[in-house]
Amino acid sequence: MSFQLSQEQEMIRLMARDFAKKELEPFAGKWDREETFPGAAVKKMGALGLMGMMVPVEYGGAGVGAVGYSLALQEIAYACASTAVTMSVTNLSSDPVLKFGTEEQKRCYLTPLAQGEMLGAFAITEPEAGSDPGGMKTRAEERGDHYLVNGSKIFITNGSYADVIILVTRTGSEKTNRGLSAFLLTKGTPGFKIGRAEDKMGLRASDTVELLFDDCRIPKENLLAKEGFGFRIAMTALDSGRIGIASQSLGIARACLHEAIRYAKTRRQFGKNIGSFQAIQWMIADTAAEIEAANQLTLYAADRKDQEISFTKEASMAKLIASEMANRAAYRAVQIHGGYGYMKEFKVERLYRDARVTTIYEGTSEVQRIVIAREFMQD
Repeated sequence: MSFQLSQEQEMIRLMARDFAKKELEPFAGKWDREETFPGAAVKKMGALGLMGMMVPVEYGGAGVGAVGYSLALQEIAYACASTAVTMSVTNLSSDPVLKFGTEEQKRCYLTPLAQGEMLGAFAITEPEAGSDPGGMKTRAEERGDHYLVNGSKIFITNGSYADVIILVTRTGSEKTNRGLSAFLLTKGTPGFKIGRAEDKMGLRASDTVELLFDDCRIPKENLLAKEGFGFRIAMTALDSGRIGIASQSLGIARACLHEAIRYAKTRRQFGKNIGSFQAIQWMIADTAAEIEAANQLTLYAADRKDQEISFTKEASMAKLIASEMANRAAYRAVQIHGGYGYMKEFKVERLYRDARVTTIYEGTSEVQRIVIAREFMQD
């Protein structure tokens, strides 16, 4: 790909940066402390096109592609990682509808998702099915013109606020990935309710809940593609989701770097600014170099998606490298701040907590290594 951003991509980045600076950054710390979901800000993001960046214009989206999406998400994550994951998951929710939905499903769901009139969620994880979706126990049984779903899902981002949820359940008798199917579950469906909210280490202004299904009645027309396609739909969506988490990681890491530089320029020890010490300079240099490397890899994966070239391996690489890097960046930023970095009055304390989950969700670092190795072995 050309590493020179287009004029449109630069404008997208600047638009997202300006919005994040004015509408997110001044309030992110308060939202985190009070566990407040930033609903008003999310609505504004929808009006700006940030919630449907990869949805084609014909369906009401921004149609700017994965590279534009990555650039914007980095800026949102720089200001508020919690809001970034809300944005990421709603964009992710549109992807299966766009790729596998009927024309009627696309017209019904894509436009309101893309314009922020609806929020989306993606429900795969269960108590015994995290990295192994084959262990899924939530089941949908066909009953004439509908399916009855029983079971539960955990760790569902946006779950309390989502108007439409991509729900992956077991339908077939096979206890393998081939027995999974995906449905469009809408808010208010009989038999569906929200369970307990999770008390998280970080991303405390994002919504993460349990979903419960007790003879939940989903119309047959809400099946995505056909029975048995659930695993394929989930894995295709996760490829895109991993570009999102890599982008979120980059935003967090850049915030860590800038906070570390700001502090190193003002904190004095032994009669001089600590930024003049080689030990501090090396930490800043390592973080800056690693951010640039992860950024190039992430944009490369995004560009492959835009060109409709296989990007499974590249997305896993980007997610692995960027998330591990973000955790190192957060560690160094806290270390540079010394004791102050451990105090909640300093932004790096929140960044440290927010960074931690990036190596876990959308597939752990260990799972990414499996995916990458498998892709190379197949080649």
